[in-house]
Amino acid sequence: MSAAAGSRERDPAGGSQSDDLRPDGKGLLVDQSFRGQDKPDSLLTRQNKSKSEITDMVRSSTITVSDKAHILSMQKFGLRDTMVKSHLVQKEEDYTYIQNFRFFVGTYNVNGQSPKECLQPWLSHGIQAPDIYCVGFQELDLSKEAFFFHDTPKEEEWFKAVSESLHPDAKYAKVKLIRLVGIMLLLYVKQEHAAHISEVEAETVGTGIMGRMGNKGGVAIRFQFHNTSICVVNSHLAAHTEEYERRNQDYKDICSRMQFCQVDPSLPPLTISKHDVILWLGDLNYRIEELDVEKVKKLIEEKAFHTLYAYDQLKTQVAAKAIFEGFTEGELTFQPTYKYDAGSDEWDTSEKCRAPAWCDRILWKGKNITQLSYQSHMALKTSDHKPVSSVFDIGVKVINEELYRKTLEEIVRSLDKMENANIPSVSLSKREFFFQNVKYMQLQVESFTIHNGQVPCQFEFINKPDEESYCKQWLNANPSRGFLLPDSTIKIELELFVNKTTATKLNSGEDKIEDILVLHLDRGKDYFLSVSGNYLPSCFGSPIHTLCYLKEPILDLPLKAIRELTLMPLQTEDDGSQLKNHMDIPKELWMMVDYLYQNAIQQEDLFQQPGLRSEFEHIRDCLDTGTTDTLSASNHSVAEALLLFLESLPEPVICYSAYHNCLECSGNYTASKQVISTLPTFHKNVFDYLMKFLRELLKNSAKNHLDGNILASIFGSLLLRNPAGHQKLEIAEKKKAQEFIRQFLYNSP
Repeated sequence: MSAAAGSRERDPAGGSQSDDLRPDGKGLLVDQSFRGQDKPDSLLTRQNKSKSEITDMVRSSTITVSDKAHILSMQKFGLRDTMVKSHLVQKEEDYTYIQNFRFFVGTYNVNGQSPKECLQPWLSHGIQAPDIYCVGFQELDLSKEAFFFHDTPKEEEWFKAVSESLHPDAKYAKVKLIRLVGIMLLLYVKQEHAAHISEVEAETVGTGIMGRMGNKGGVAIRFQFHNTSICVVNSHLAAHTEEYERRNQDYKDICSRMQFCQVDPSLPPLTISKHDVILWLGDLNYRIEELDVEKVKKLIEEKAFHTLYAYDQLKTQVAAKAIFEGFTEGELTFQPTYKYDAGSDEWDTSEKCRAPAWCDRILWKGKNITQLSYQSHMALKTSDHKPVSSVFDIGVKVINEELYRKTLEEIVRSLDKMENANIPSVSLSKREFFFQNVKYMQLQVESFTIHNGQVPCQFEFINKPDEESYCKQWLNANPSRGFLLPDSTIKIELELFVNKTTATKLNSGEDKIEDILVLHLDRGKDYFLSVSGNYLPSCFGSPIHTLCYLKEPILDLPLKAIRELTLMPLQTEDDGSQLKNHMDIPKELWMMVDYLYQNAIQQEDLFQQPGLRSEFEHIRDCLDTGTTDTLSASNHSVAEALLLFLESLPEPVICYSAYHNCLECSGNYTASKQVISTLPTFHKNVFDYLMKFLRELLKNSAKNHLDGNILASIFGSLLLRNPAGHQKLEIAEKKKAQEFIRQFLYNSP
């Protein structure tokens, strides 16, 4: 099997993950079949492992003996060993020493191109062979197929190009590959270090339109190297000079949503910030502002990079503590890496004539990190960006076996004396929580602290009888379980967030902001916490027919009226049994579409670029209070609000009952029109209205650069939803749904 043909598993976020390891004759470790996990039998015995066992270890992300404290988190160990682990973590300095390892970190936005030149000038020329390579790409593939269906041959092409360009003086194992559409991250380690890599996890976060499309976002790989936890993040943030707030939001979304499972399922997921070392690379897209293009180019020509850096958005936003708090970036001693004419070192000569900018950056956070170099690589000319690299010496915590044994024995002896300790007991700073005026998709957080007494204890929120979860779907406790040493304190946050899954029942009054949480102590008592609040009904999450009967803003109506209209059964035709006083389509839908028709018919990237969260909240409030005359938001925010509205409908525009018929007649326009004609009247009206609007957008495609495939893909997934829950559509189903909608964009009704 070739180096580029390693085993792959599909990533839930629509990208891919792979691991492959076995030495070939060219200094790279490639795929071999997995032969089971290697688990140590003893905490105190180091086993000698063959090379095949070592490579299996990296590729299966399992445990290494060097990380002994971690072993204690395995489920077969109980409370006592959790206590041992906690004490070991506290006393880590007593049995570890710092050893420097060389890390290479590189980032390259390849502008959808295939590799056309050797990557050695970027990856291996003029440097000592690194111990670890972290190599990130953005815009791996700009095709619509990659965006909507996630598969791309470019993954293999660039993986092969990187593998062939690693330092020739060492053999490397590929630890992990993770990709989200065009954002890809590769992690390699020297073969001799493979036994000391463990707990490898990879995740993705899409921050594109509706907070999930993967054209923008981040991918990350976390791992344990000896006794140091390391997280490597590759991100591609929002584009365009004026969109720095959107970039800030993307960064914060990646930080809050990127979560890694731990080996012990009883432990809460790890976030990026919970690592000893964080390496963040990517096309961060921050630009140079307040200077015109010619002034920027003049300063570059004079190599006045320090002067130019004063106008760098990333510098400004970091100084304002809006992003990357606690991170460090090396001095920029190289010219901006964007935007060049492909195949040259000439600045952009296109019609847009983009101003040069340091879009491609590398930052770090953690102790014992020394940056040895930070540079761009002008020799590579494939893309309109230049690749960037940084080499670090990173001090990693390595276990001293003898000191580890001594520390462990001391801890075990001290715990022996506590075997018959008293029942654990804690005090809570607060037990009643009220969430006031909860709104759709607007997070509210209440917090309290748990203070432990003199006995170590484990705590966990537990399910009440006959309930599947410890809390209702709109609530979450963070962390929901944990361990407390004597006289220690932990902060618990109760996060309340109403989304499309929970909004409808809260709108109708079938559910209320009311819950009881049970906090259980292992070997101890239970504590009861009361959660209450009030939810402000919203057009988001309300059925189409309900909104058609609401002539007044939803927040002006009594809850009883909203409940009756929400629970009204859906009928195919108005048979006289329902209220006669109604609108043909929901006024809220009309307000958003009309706003876009008036202001955004020629807007470039409409329905592809996300809006701002703060603006979505403003749009939602305007719709729910009927104050759309005060609506002030970007076209992208209104477009995203429209998509979120359609996604929140409990019964989609094309009813669940018609889903399979639509897929079957995809490609047959006459049959497709017949299916639409059978929809309930309000649903048919909404469908016809949306198709008319989308056809108007396509009439302006010369300006807005939209095409039918883009619109059909975006709206196909919202108007046609699989009735079998929220499972993701197969690629074949996606394509049929896209084709079904596409017919109506290019044919007269």
